[in-house]
Amino acid sequence: MIFEQLLLTLSVIGAFVTTLFIISLILKRNDIADVAWGTGIFIVALISYLSGTQSDFSLLLTTLAGLWGLRLTLRIFLRNRKKKEDFRYKKWREDWGSWFYVRSFFQVYLLQGLLMVVVGYSFVHVNVYAGEHELGIISVIGLAIWLIGYFFEVVGDWQLDRFIKSKPPAGTILSSGLWKYTRHPNYFGEVTMWWGIWLMIAALPFSYVALISPLAITYLILKVSGIPMLEKSFAGNPAFEAYKKRTSAFFPLPPKIGT
Repeated sequence: MIFEQLLLTLSVIGAFVTTLFIISLILKRNDIADVAWGTGIFIVALISYLSGTQSDFSLLLTTLAGLWGLRLTLRIFLRNRKKKEDFRYKKWREDWGSWFYVRSFFQVYLLQGLLMVVVGYSFVHVNVYAGEHELGIISVIGLAIWLIGYFFEVVGDWQLDRFIKSKPPAGTILSSGLWKYTRHPNYFGEVTMWWGIWLMIAALPFSYVALISPLAITYLILKVSGIPMLEKSFAGNPAFEAYKKRTSAFFPLPPKIGT
């Protein structure tokens, strides 16, 4: 059953990212891949729910996927709609030259589609193995952890958007609110949510397989496209270097005194 679900999910996501690629050619901007990330994972959850057990427990998980994914898509869409193409994609467009379209399809869209299924695998798993599973104490703890993560991501994003709209002087760093305790409250929230999701399904058979979801997103954010890429763009900024010395990179902690 799990293999049939994965095949169906991969097929739907393959069609989804191929459509995105075609739209990107029309719009001449590849950063729609960022806009679609949250929606893609919600589609993973929704497709597996509609073709799976459809229990109350799996409906709860699918709802959480929608709350997270659709909010993220809307936020990135509103943020990007009046801007030019993200500098990362623009650079790739220049560097890849005549191979841009081929590499774009495989390296941006198909790769992202695969990551959507990998990160969203927990939702596929629950719709295969949940059966009549109900919320137990471990699942309730997992839900509480998810809510904490959602709070950090939503509030962190809101504080950042408000800061940007205030048009601060060049080089100014947001260091108030949740950003006083962690340099990346939204990334902390993101990772926390995925570990909460896994804990919610930890009592299901073969739940160790679903560890791929939180492990993948944790690695991506901490080591690949999240914190390292963002902080690299601020390297050399005196205000950021001072902020970096006193503020935790990931876990919320009291700021260091005297730095």
